[in-house]
Amino acid sequence: MITSSTPVEVPAAGTYAIAPARSKVEYSGRHMFGLGVVHAVFSIVSGKLIVTDPPAGSRVEVLLDASSFTSNNAKRDKDVRSAPLLDVATYPDITFESDDLREEGDQWKLSGTVTAHGSAVPVEITIDQLSVEGGGLRVHARAAHLDRHRFGITGSKGFVGRYLDLNLDAYAVPA
Repeated sequence: MITSSTPVEVPAAGTYAIAPARSKVEYSGRHMFGLGVVHAVFSIVSGKLIVTDPPAGSRVEVLLDASSFTSNNAKRDKDVRSAPLLDVATYPDITFESDDLREEGDQWKLSGTVTAHGSAVPVEITIDQLSVEGGGLRVHARAAHLDRHRFGITGSKGFVGRYLDLNLDAYAVPA
């Protein structure tokens, strides 16, 4: 059982499928030489959570549609999806696959690899909420201060910030 003070419940062991219509990944990053913040959303295409007992063996896989980047600014969205940045015509998918889950103090850390723009980069995600909800699981997790240059996304320096944060809000049902 998780002993941390964060609102994380250990669900029943099993495989859970992420429900794309009830899930999303929120993006935030600086732009215009750090003067402003851009908020956007990516759609989750599919994913699964494999919960084990004990939970340390649990695994996560998530597939995002890179072309779903939406910030409510049509010009920005088109620019971000274009070749100098995400280049969604060449790299349509963004994936995450975990390889380790561990408790650190009062938090759970999920380590894995994000593959975007043709580059696989190790990433650590903090799970801050996991609860049983309506027959499924609600998970909230955060990947902070990701460096887009590590993914080979180096276009629009100054206009697009180098670092970004991702928040995952996913609902998963037993598969």
